[in-house]
Amino acid sequence: MGFVLPGHDRNFVKRWATVLVRPVLDAIYPPACAACGIRTRRHYALCPNCWRDMRFIERPYCEVLGIPFRRDDGEGMVSAQAIADPPPFDRLRSVALHEGPARRLVHSLKYKDRTELAPMLAAWMMRAAQSELQACDIIIPVPLHWTRLFSRRFNQAEELCRHLARLSDRPMMAASLIRRKRTRRQVGLTASGREENLRAAFRMAKGHENDVFGKRVVLVDDVYTTGATISAASRVLRRAGAVDITVLSFAMAVPEPI
Repeated sequence: MGFVLPGHDRNFVKRWATVLVRPVLDAIYPPACAACGIRTRRHYALCPNCWRDMRFIERPYCEVLGIPFRRDDGEGMVSAQAIADPPPFDRLRSVALHEGPARRLVHSLKYKDRTELAPMLAAWMMRAAQSELQACDIIIPVPLHWTRLFSRRFNQAEELCRHLARLSDRPMMAASLIRRKRTRRQVGLTASGREENLRAAFRMAKGHENDVFGKRVVLVDDVYTTGATISAASRVLRRAGAVDITVLSFAMAVPEPI
């Protein structure tokens, strides 16, 4: 039988190991801004310039689509877009507009294999939708088609979802929703083209048909652009019996606050 340190002794050893090893690691891999790469005082932080250029989405915003408003007309305001074309989900929450540092962070996570950024982005997402995460039953990432997952090696939405599940203490169900159709890129497609491109793209996995029945769901993605992908996935969750759907993304692509 091996010797096992008591819990408080293990924590003591872990703290001292961090104190001793961190300077060595910092010398080999100096702390740098997560968005632009210039030297900073600590890892996984933004430099003052990138922090200044981050366009965080704060109230006032549309309670349904999360689009920021230029002025505050009181609580519960809904945009004309949400009224004219109600989405199949209940609400959208995002951390920042998809430009500048936020766009670079998403690009680094998605295309440069910077999975170490996921905990930082997830912490911001937790702040943006804390009440919705606390009220939900399960968290589900927007899935990738298996061919795209094979070539990319990971799903950025699932990486964010994993850390959100840990932060919120809510279960992640990554196997419930699957993408059965490899779609073309949405950029340049018309609204009808985007809808056709995503027709029947998602379904509940076999054996998981009842995972969301009667549940409050948070659907996670890295960036919300046209909304076509999120809407297609939300409709499948709604048909499967989800009673409430919050869409949570790190970034949102909108032309300008309305």
